[in-house]
Amino acid sequence: MNSPISRIGGKKLLRKTICEAFPKSETYDRYIEVFGGAGWVLFYKDRHAELEVYNDADGELVNLMRCIKYHAGELQREISCYLNSREMFLDISEQLKCRGFTDIQRAARYFVKMRLSFGADGRTFGCNKKPLKTSTDHLAEVQKRLLMGVVIEHKDFEDLIKVYDRPTALFYCDPPYHTTEDYYDVDFKQSDHIRLKDCLKSIKGRFLLSYNDDDFIRDLYRDFKITEVTRSNNLTSGKYKELLICNY
Repeated sequence: MNSPISRIGGKKLLRKTICEAFPKSETYDRYIEVFGGAGWVLFYKDRHAELEVYNDADGELVNLMRCIKYHAGELQREISCYLNSREMFLDISEQLKCRGFTDIQRAARYFVKMRLSFGADGRTFGCNKKPLKTSTDHLAEVQKRLLMGVVIEHKDFEDLIKVYDRPTALFYCDPPYHTTEDYYDVDFKQSDHIRLKDCLKSIKGRFLLSYNDDDFIRDLYRDFKITEVTRSNNLTSGKYKELLICNY
């Protein structure tokens, strides 16, 4: 199943490789996506574990996922009121800076903003001629997937990991890549990269972490297993190197 939205840093092109790198499914009973993003890895399988957790620090994204889970029909109707135009993209970008909208109204605006932006960056209009309606046709299917027991959280990553850590837990972490933090709306500092490593090194469960191939990251995780992977660059021609890091 595809994600309901595209988002910068999404794992659409690496989701199969990532899932194949997970340990055997019978060895864990809880699966936690610490930096859920667009959820490409979560939605790749019908179910990863008995307990599944989706988390993100971006409140707009979390609100969208919750509205899809509980109000997919109402959200689809709200989205149907929008047109694919530069003016609408600029208007909703400004509106999302304001308070006073319902959760469904906010979710619809955020959905449209991401769909109309270039490369799903949420900042520039993408001149995509694809009608918005075709982007909402599978929201009902996404709702069914989320209603299979996916817990949606909005926590700091360290707090989340401490809450759900067990010997039978598998954490998938896809944090903002080092030196690309400015592409995201939520602050993630150099100290947060270090804090994430310090948190993961002491967990009872297992983790798989995806990162850009970067000297700082290689040094930070030098005590763990590091695997190089390559994917196509979805914004430019050529290949892009990434790292998969794990403690198993």
